[in-house]
Amino acid sequence: MARLDVLFKYLKEQSGSDLHLAAGIPPHLRKHGVVAPVPDWPSFTDESLRSHLQELANEKQWAHFGTNLDLDFAYALPGVARFRANYFNQERGAAAVFRIIPERIRTLEELKAPPALAQLALLEQGLVLVTGPTGSGKSTTLAAIIDQVNTQSARHIITIEDPVEFVHQNKRSTLSQREVGVDTRSFANALRSAIRQDPGVILVGELRDMETISLAITAAEMGVLVFGTLHTNSAPKTIDRVIDAFPTDQQQQVRTMLSESLAAVVSQLLLRTPDGAGRVAVHEILLKTPGLPNVIREGNTPMISSIIQSGKGQGMQSMDDVLFKLATEKKISAEDAFHKATNKARFEPMLEEH
Repeated sequence: MARLDVLFKYLKEQSGSDLHLAAGIPPHLRKHGVVAPVPDWPSFTDESLRSHLQELANEKQWAHFGTNLDLDFAYALPGVARFRANYFNQERGAAAVFRIIPERIRTLEELKAPPALAQLALLEQGLVLVTGPTGSGKSTTLAAIIDQVNTQSARHIITIEDPVEFVHQNKRSTLSQREVGVDTRSFANALRSAIRQDPGVILVGELRDMETISLAITAAEMGVLVFGTLHTNSAPKTIDRVIDAFPTDQQQQVRTMLSESLAAVVSQLLLRTPDGAGRVAVHEILLKTPGLPNVIREGNTPMISSIIQSGKGQGMQSMDDVLFKLATEKKISAEDAFHKATNKARFEPMLEEH
C-alpha cells in the first residue's frame, strides 16, 4: 500500500474532487470548488514528497518525470477510485495534483443533464464538441453519454485519452480505450489509425492541435460519431476556435467541412450552490439545424445566438438563459450568474436585490 493512499481515501470520504501536494506546504483538498488544507497533516519536504510520489509511478513513468519534469498518468486504488495524476516541479520543489475519477459512471439522469444530451447518444455520425474550462465536468458528461451509447447500441467505441479516466465495461458495444503515451504515441496517430478500426464512435480526450482537429472533422465526414473537448465557454467561441486553429489560407475550406460535420456544441460550467454544499452543472446547447451550416460557412457566428433562441423547442438553450433561471430559483448565487454571463446588464437587477 502506497503511503499516499490514506490521503486518497480521505479525499473520497470528504467528497472532494482534487488533492494538491507541494513541497513546503501541507496537502490541500478541493471540495465544491474551494481549496483548503488537510487538518493535522505536516508539510512535505521536497525529498519526502518525491519519495511518496515515486511509490505511485512505475519505473518508466518516474524516468519520464525525471527527464521531462512533468508527468500525466492514471492511478487506481481498488475499492476507492481512479485518480488522474499530474506531477510537476515548482519553485519549492516537487508538486502533484490528483483528480478523483469515480469508479462508477453516473448516468445522464443522475447528473440531471438536459434531455437534449441523451439525444446525442442516438446520433449516427457527426462531430459533437463538449467544451468548458478545466474542472467543469466535461469528462463526467462525456462518460455518461458514452455509457448511454454503450447501453443502447452495438457499435465499436474507441476512446483516445491522456490518461484514460473513466473505465467502461462492454455492454452492447465493444470498447477500445487507448492511452496516449502508453497505447499510442499521440492523439493524431491514434485518430489516424482509428478510422481503419471500423469505428462507430470515437472519443478524443482533447482536440489540442490543428492536426487532431482536422482528423476529427474528417472522421465525422466519413460517417463516424466523434466526440471531442475544447477549453472554450460558448458555442460561437468554440466554432471560432476550431477555425482559428488553421492557417488563414485553409480557413474557408475548414469552414465548409465543419459546416457539414458539426452535429452539436455543448458548453458546460460547474457552479457552487449558494450554501456551498454542492455544485450545479450549467449547459449551453447548440444542435444542428438546416440553417446552421450556412452560418458557419459565412463566418456569421453572431447569428448562432439566434439559432439557439429559435431552437428551444428542440432542446437548445443559451448559457445566459440557464444562468438566469438557476439564479432566479436560488440554485446558484446571483453573483456567480453575473460573473459567468455574457449579457451582464440582464443580471444587474438581481445583484441590487441582494
